[in-house]
Amino acid sequence: ADFNYGADEYDAEGNEEPKALPEGSETMPYIDESPTMSPQLSARGQESGDGVSPTPTDGLGTGGERDAGKGLEMRKLVLSGFLASEEIYINQLEALLLPMKPLKATATTSQPVLTLQQIETIFYKIQDIYEIHKEFYDSLCPKVQQWDSNVTMGHLFQKLASQLGVYKAFVDNYKIALETAEKCSQSNYQFQKISEELKVKGPKDSKESHTSVTMEALLYKPIDRVTRSTLVLHDLLKHTPADHPDYPLLQDALRISQNFLSSINEDIDPRRTAVTTPKGETRQLVKDGFLVELSEGSRKLRHVFLFTDVLLCAKLKKTAVGKHQQYDCKWYVPLADLVFPSPEESEHCPQVHVIPDHELEDMKMKISAIKSEVQKEKANKGQSRAIERLKKKMFENEFWLLLNSPAIPFRIHNRNGKSYLFLLSSDYERSEWREAIQRLQKKDLQAFVLSSVELQVLTGSCFKLRTVHNIPVTSNKDDDESPGLYGFLHVIVHSAKGFKQSANLYCTLEVDSFGYFVSKAKTRVFRDTTEPQWNEEFEIELEGSQSLRILCYEKCYDKTKLNKDNNEIVDKIMGKGQIQLDPQAVQTKNWHMDVIEMNGIKVEFSMKFTSRDMSLKRTPSKKQTGVFGVKISVVTKRERSKVPYIVRQCIEEVEKRGIEEVGIYRISGVATDIQALKAVFDANNKDILVMLSDMDINAIAGTLKLYFRELPEPLLTDRLYPAFMEGIALSDPAAKENCMMHLLRSLPDPNLITFLFLLEHLKRVAEKEPINKMSLHNLATVFGPTLLRPSEGESKGHLTLASDIWSHDVMAQVQVLLYYLQHPPISFTELKRNTLYFSTDV
Repeated sequence: ADFNYGADEYDAEGNEEPKALPEGSETMPYIDESPTMSPQLSARGQESGDGVSPTPTDGLGTGGERDAGKGLEMRKLVLSGFLASEEIYINQLEALLLPMKPLKATATTSQPVLTLQQIETIFYKIQDIYEIHKEFYDSLCPKVQQWDSNVTMGHLFQKLASQLGVYKAFVDNYKIALETAEKCSQSNYQFQKISEELKVKGPKDSKESHTSVTMEALLYKPIDRVTRSTLVLHDLLKHTPADHPDYPLLQDALRISQNFLSSINEDIDPRRTAVTTPKGETRQLVKDGFLVELSEGSRKLRHVFLFTDVLLCAKLKKTAVGKHQQYDCKWYVPLADLVFPSPEESEHCPQVHVIPDHELEDMKMKISAIKSEVQKEKANKGQSRAIERLKKKMFENEFWLLLNSPAIPFRIHNRNGKSYLFLLSSDYERSEWREAIQRLQKKDLQAFVLSSVELQVLTGSCFKLRTVHNIPVTSNKDDDESPGLYGFLHVIVHSAKGFKQSANLYCTLEVDSFGYFVSKAKTRVFRDTTEPQWNEEFEIELEGSQSLRILCYEKCYDKTKLNKDNNEIVDKIMGKGQIQLDPQAVQTKNWHMDVIEMNGIKVEFSMKFTSRDMSLKRTPSKKQTGVFGVKISVVTKRERSKVPYIVRQCIEEVEKRGIEEVGIYRISGVATDIQALKAVFDANNKDILVMLSDMDINAIAGTLKLYFRELPEPLLTDRLYPAFMEGIALSDPAAKENCMMHLLRSLPDPNLITFLFLLEHLKRVAEKEPINKMSLHNLATVFGPTLLRPSEGESKGHLTLASDIWSHDVMAQVQVLLYYLQHPPISFTELKRNTLYFSTDV
């Protein structure tokens, strides 16, 4: 694999960042007359000697700078640069507003230059934006001038971010404003003269009093400004200590700004993403990102670029250090020739080799273990060489995961013969690409062939235009970036409305972990309705997650469309939406109700989050008459049984009708069903058997897992836990066998008999792996921590970092169960008869 792919060292915003000029500078950034060049690049090539980059270079940002004084200085530098550009921005807005009053005055005369309607459209919201920024500038300026460690200005940025609604209105109107201004220029010579030369005041202390700028260039400034403010917030956060009162305010402002930017990203800025073809037509970049392509039987990571009329698939060339990097075009398809083959047409396409789940799980464990080693090294002020070595290993592992986990096929076909196959991990993402291409195909597109020079120019522009700079691995994230949430997210999908006609509807939930999104839960299909009422609750495990996505589908029952390929999703997406998981908002004990709007459909859901250390507490039940949270010895004694009734009944039901269910024990059951079963077992209700036979099989499997998870002491006991950890770490096979069997013999009888009963059941489940996709390793991953994790008193020292010790312990717990699952059959009587050669004490 090309490991240097995407590992190029750009900061996340890209290295094409303009210099912010300090007060008193003679040149003006951000003024750019060329329609194809990005205003973001416009300050390049001007005096760079006195520029202060808003993102400090690495030389400043390394360990030595951590002391407060230097951090304070960096904040001042960032703010001074920003303030200077804010002054220029206000002058630009003033220049735009200057002709508005005289134009309005003539509008009511017999010879108007423009009508009132045209003036409203062209200058829409400029006055409001000007007032917002003038107030912001007037409040921030004195703070920067009287700078010391006590200065706070987070509230100003938070207020600025909260007023982004005005910008949304401006952006929505931007294209119409430009078109109107252009039409008016063509039809009215007076207005043309005004709009070609607007006078922008130079900054204070500047030698130049005015600069001439076109109206078109000035109308673009507000759009550019939001991006600029977001970059500055990012830099300020980098140099603000986490305990500083500004920190949460800046974080909030950055979150609002980033959400805002991503929501308008598609509508924005035809110029930042434009390339002029040799024929002089404008070709714009609409979307780009990393996708895995299946090429000649192997998986390759590609950077895919969607332009207005062509889809281009590229990879980054290997270049010598310090050389400008370039993309290499692998293939392109003009959108006029691009079609999506239907599942039946794609049967001759190559079959996707899917990596077994347990290999992916193993790799996640390894990554978590390396992460915690990096944390330890940092905490112990470890050598940077050791940290770098670990980070390199982590990058290779994460890269492998990114390459090998996607399995949902996204097929693209060129009418002229060739087909291409991408693999995605998320149907949401697949649908985003498909929709973006279909939107562009609605326009009148011509087929074409690019000459080698044209292709070179287009591929050359990719580097400058790309919006996604780094592959989504940890090593490309800043240390201060949110690590995401670790623990369990409880989501209730209530209902949806806004459908035009009745359909069979269901929802799926996706969350991100390890840099990519995966589907984690699915509601039942609600048939023939326009207002489905699911009211289903799910428990989703989060591994460093930052977002939740909900997709709403119409179920397809057409046999001809159902493909042999398991991962082909043929159901139609009716709508999709995404929300950020904000740690502050989510981490409350109460349910938080929310609505996601998508294509006119509203899906109502509630959620709450339990951190991993909280969710792993074993708490004994207050009432000892039930079975959940009650010691296993108490239950078996009361029932006069060797194995608890709940364990026997759930296993019997799973073996009767769930042993061939794909993902049995891995896929969450509906939480409300599990709670209903729990209540029935606790009350020893006579209707248990009727209820079990009617219940969804995943809920029964979930009830069995919950029973073991809620035991006040793990099935393999707290007392023996350290010995199990030591036994599994032995390298000599004979010593390990001796120790592991001796440990089983040391368990109390009810625990041992129940464990052996469960063990044989799990082996029978794994025999059906070709159908249910559950290997011994998958089952060990699901049940290991449930059967071994110590109760609260035993694991006090374990809660250092949510993802830290957890990963080492979990790996060992999985290995212990796997050892017994892979062992030839173990019988209770044989165990008890075989007193081994030595060691009577554990």
